[in-house]
Amino acid sequence: MLVSVGQFRPDGDAAANLAVMRDLAAEAAAEGSDLIVFPEESMFTVGRVEGSFRHAVEATWTSFVQQLSFIAAEHSIAVVAGGYEPSGEERPFNTLVLVDATGRIVDTYRKLHLYDAFSYSESTRIKPGDGGLTVARIGELSVGLMTCYDLRFPEQARALADAGADLICVPAAWFKGDHKIEHWETLLRARAIENTVWVAAAGTSSSHTIGHSAVIDPMGVAQAHLEDEERGVATTGVTRRRVDDVREFLPVLRNRRFARNETIVDAH
Repeated sequence: MLVSVGQFRPDGDAAANLAVMRDLAAEAAAEGSDLIVFPEESMFTVGRVEGSFRHAVEATWTSFVQQLSFIAAEHSIAVVAGGYEPSGEERPFNTLVLVDATGRIVDTYRKLHLYDAFSYSESTRIKPGDGGLTVARIGELSVGLMTCYDLRFPEQARALADAGADLICVPAAWFKGDHKIEHWETLLRARAIENTVWVAAAGTSSSHTIGHSAVIDPMGVAQAHLEDEERGVATTGVTRRRVDDVREFLPVLRNRRFARNETIVDAH
């Protein structure tokens, strides 16, 4: 199946962001794509929302998810996109939505690892997820979901691979800074290589985020990518057979010397 990453610069207006996403989905669908992955904060960017953030989330989340369904059904393309979901408390969840090509909501994922690093504190505004991992079927692929800072935690990607993921989707708003592009690209490749899975990463591209969306194969090779352009789509073929082929000559998951979830404590 063909998989696309859609890169853009979300602002504080969900309707305007959805209009961009609709255009990018149409572009991907015209290329024959079966799935498009949009960035974290596709609904709107925290720092650009006017007024009460909690009120904006509660007023927008349901209609945002509904519009994702409409976009998917209109263009017969599955969609992954990030937004903010009410939690019933002051802090909402940072949530990904997976919609199939008929517009059916397949699953959601609430970001587990909040970005409390590099002098930033996401947890002051956002509630961490508590629902565990998400792996769901889209076409011929099992798709795992993780968000931005989750990428720095290899155990999460490994758990998704152990749960059967062929493709890990990584919507992100990866901040700029010293070595941050190098970190992003290295970690994407590492998560693909160490788990012998595909990785499709979609990033926001703005004055403070890097863009650099990409689809990486199970050998860690970028098969489609963007740089820092403000808007764009990159598409490539993604197959389960490629996963199987790589695992035949690089069986790292089979070669492990400890069981899943087991910790090695007596290392020398």
